[in-house]
Amino acid sequence: GIGFDHRIMTSSEDQFTHRITLLRHGESTGNAQGVYQGRAEYDLSEKGRAQARDLAKYWLQQRTTFTKIISSPQARAAQTAEIISEILSLPVNFDPQWQEIDNGILAGIPLEEAAKKHPFPEFMTPFDPIGESGESNWDLYRRAGKAVQELVNLQPGSYLVVSHGGFLNRVLYVILGIVPQVNFSGARFRFGNTAYAVLQYNPSRHIWSFENFNSAPVIP
Repeated sequence: GIGFDHRIMTSSEDQFTHRITLLRHGESTGNAQGVYQGRAEYDLSEKGRAQARDLAKYWLQQRTTFTKIISSPQARAAQTAEIISEILSLPVNFDPQWQEIDNGILAGIPLEEAAKKHPFPEFMTPFDPIGESGESNWDLYRRAGKAVQELVNLQPGSYLVVSHGGFLNRVLYVILGIVPQVNFSGARFRFGNTAYAVLQYNPSRHIWSFENFNSAPVIP
């Protein structure tokens, strides 16, 4: 299982006090339609609802527990969190800091159409807005930094965070100490629908330990 790690450490300075599971929402109707979602609202598809139920049942079977769930308030993430919350009998806190990228005029547009009507500039610095009026890559990084800071400032515990693929990438940039690059180049971290990464954090030494990444249970 992947329950909270209660291993005995040699001293208080060696303790991982926070266990954080970063989860991408289940498949949305926007995912199924192949659109840029961003801040556009889409419900979970039937497949997405099944993914959330299957994951929650898997965690229930594995006796995986969380102190609480923190979720983006956007429909696709909120619905994922609520399904898991009901099955695991856990409270959910909605935090707008965990919303997806504000991608401006690209929100809700099919990928192929966007490539024709609103192509990305040939050169984008980390300070240029996405989709003409959205957040810049640096805006995202700053928002991710604040979200991570508030997360590790919570009481010691095991936290499930339900968010979005684009934003979770910037969260991992913050954790790994990677700065935003020009043209969105550099490392990219894959999160499938209802796939998750599990990390532990030691605040006394500012050490992150990755247990797994892009994990999802194999449901028979």
